[in-house]
Amino acid sequence: MINKIQTKLYFLSLSIFIILIDQLTKYLMLYNYNIFINKDFLLFRLDFVKNYGAAFNIFSGNRIFLSFISIIFSIILIYLIIRKKNLKSLDLYSYSFILGGTIGNGMDRILKGFVIDIINLNIINFPVFNIADISINIGFICLIFSIFKKNR
Repeated sequence: MINKIQTKLYFLSLSIFIILIDQLTKYLMLYNYNIFINKDFLLFRLDFVKNYGAAFNIFSGNRIFLSFISIIFSIILIYLIIRKKNLKSLDLYSYSFILGGTIGNGMDRILKGFVIDIINLNIINFPVFNIADISINIGFICLIFSIFKKNR
């Protein structure tokens, strides 16, 4: 019993860690804009973009709708992590990564009215994104892998 509780706390802590890293990077960029803007690294450049929509700026201007979706998905993911029995570690990792990213971007949307995107890839033409977006994508990749693994 204690081992299951520790496991659930570990995965919720992982989500909290992702939220903290995401918010820290956005905070640093927002309040130290002049220091970080257009800093070029090998594969990416730091930019500052206010995203008023979701991925690829879809649903732009629908702050209330997108905030509501973030809250609903966060509640569902927390429920799955805490209450769902017999989940494999890969499923728990995927839910934790998606939860961390969803709350990270949801906090921006609710508190600021927009999501701060900061990472601009140099190697391909791709929309600017952030740590929360990376986390959500890692979670979805793990989830898809888990689904294919189960169907074997």
